[in-house]
Amino acid sequence: MCLAVPGKVVSIDHRADPLTGLIDFGGVRKQACLEYLPDLRVGEYVIVHVGFALQRLDEESARASLELFEQLGLLEEEFGDPWAQAAQQAEGTRPPAAGAVAAEESGSEAR
Repeated sequence: MCLAVPGKVVSIDHRADPLTGLIDFGGVRKQACLEYLPDLRVGEYVIVHVGFALQRLDEESARASLELFEQLGLLEEEFGDPWAQAAQQAEGTRPPAAGAVAAEESGSEAR
């Protein structure tokens, strides 16, 4: 499942082409394209879908959504367990993609 997930802009790379930034999704940090919101500032919240920041979001709505996503297990489904990822990276192994884990568990495979 692909979600549009709210996150907080942690940093912006104005030298990058396309414009990118580091977004914090409740403890998981990922790069996202910021081209659709070129006047975005560090500290603002955005909705990110498939790696693109699509819309600004107020902090209260972003936090409420992140809390609900966490309660439903959607953040782990979308991003994996950040603690397990960090441990595996420290050991020099890479965790499987979240979609691969879901496919393995359901017995289906991506086509």
